[in-house]
Amino acid sequence: MTPTCTAQTLNEDIELMTGYRRQSKEDRGQRTDIRHPLSVFHLRAFTLAESMVVIVLVSLLVALAATNLKGVILRNTFRSKARGLVSALGAASTAAAQSDKRYEIIIDIPEQSYIFREITSPELSEVLEEEIIAEEDFGDNCTVAYVLFDDGDFTNEYRAKFRASRAGWQFGGVICLLDEEQQPWSIVVDRLSHIVRLEQGEAQIVWPRSQDELPF
Repeated sequence: MTPTCTAQTLNEDIELMTGYRRQSKEDRGQRTDIRHPLSVFHLRAFTLAESMVVIVLVSLLVALAATNLKGVILRNTFRSKARGLVSALGAASTAAAQSDKRYEIIIDIPEQSYIFREITSPELSEVLEEEIIAEEDFGDNCTVAYVLFDDGDFTNEYRAKFRASRAGWQFGGVICLLDEEQQPWSIVVDRLSHIVRLEQGEAQIVWPRSQDELPF
């Protein structure tokens, strides 16, 4: 009798020879996704390269932000010191104009500091402890370069004194400051208008006119 070979028998023989079993529809529905080991290696290597790029970019952004933040802090430190002196000068002028008291701002160039005081003693060279209203250092990012008064007096190594009374400033002038980049700024004390302002650069001083220069 001749043996018959059905499709089922053929499939069973193939499974026995190859160890491979055809999957049913149910098996295929439950089959997990199995990748080749080399594919997993390439995926991991690519992910590591991406991570390194991200780390480098983040480091650069952090360094750039830190540099910009430092510059902002330094600029703010200079401006806060400069505006503090402007406020002290303005307060001295306003307080003197509203009373019979006299006030003085002493800019100590050697010590890089200033004193705001009320003058109570006829000895002007003597500063009493109880006269001091405020005392401030300029710090490392704000430097007084020189002071030029509107009477032509100039100093870059001694004390400079701005005195205010009800009549106004005894002398006006320009206080030249240097910021953290050694760029000049000017605090202008205008004797005529009594205005104190801060401006960038070295300001030109307004010289008071003599009686002969006045038009009337």
